Amino acid sequence: METINLNRLAYFAAVVDAGSFTRAAERLGITKTVVSQQVARLEAELKTALLLRTTRRVGPTEAGRLLHARCVMILREAEYAIDELAQTNAEPMGVLRIAAPNDYGASTIAPVAAKFARKYPACGVDLVLSDTRTDLIANQIDLSIRVGWLNDSSLQARRLGTFRQLLVAPPEIAVAVRVDKPDDLAALPFIANGALGEPLVWRFTRNDIEVCTVRMRQAIAINTTPAVLAAALAGGGLSVLPDFLVSEHLKAGRLVHVLPSWALPSGGIHVVYPAARFRAPKVTAFVAMLSRVARRSS
Repeated sequence: METINLNRLAYFAAVVDAGSFTRAAERLGITKTVVSQQVARLEAELKTALLLRTTRRVGPTEAGRLLHARCVMILREAEYAIDELAQTNAEPMGVLRIAAPNDYGASTIAPVAAKFARKYPACGVDLVLSDTRTDLIANQIDLSIRVGWLNDSSLQARRLGTFRQLLVAPPEIAVAVRVDKPDDLAALPFIANGALGEPLVWRFTRNDIEVCTVRMRQAIAINTTPAVLAAALAGGGLSVLPDFLVSEHLKAGRLVHVLPSWALPSGGIHVVYPAARFRAPKVTAFVAMLSRVARRSS
């Protein structure tokens, strides 16, 4: 078979979609004669009848229906490729709406948002911080940061990194009470994070062999992670907090890592989007910037 002129696929698809050569020519902005000639040449190249012509309507043959289904996919992919290239070269602009949890949003997303706004002055940032899940579609959110474990959903996700959960305590509690194993924790004051599903029950593992589940004694319950951190720094009790939030306090001695030989479940940090074929330049640029920050901190 000789090489097919792929431009003729667009003429053929337009005729099938419009149901006539006249309407197809009007949609394409060319003459009916050109459309008819191009489709006839396509049939000649394929040595196959693609259209059934009547005085009232033009419809595809069985072979024409099969080819038309493929044409639609080919033409759509071509449009996607052109759109993708255009977006790659486009400058981010408009308002970028981001949802994130309080802890990671304040410690990581807000500084990146400030840097992003400086780099792209035509693009503003609207950062919504909440420890409850935000409906991306209803609230017109461009992207959301999820820290922890993703539930099955129709959203598209990209993993940025991981984090460890650490059991920490203010120094005055850490030195006053001897803790050798997880069971020793049950009698100590604990600051429960109400944003978690099970804020008092924790599963510790050591060397991937030993497992111990402990139910903590609640001294204080707080529903946001930054406030839990503030209470721990003020001496309110032990708590479990993500490493990205407490690392500087551990280095400065304001908090102590309790039972460092025992591990708590680690989690992932993801960016999630509403399902879409392509991302706006403002979204791809922000995620690229955030990914670089996440790699440096890991």
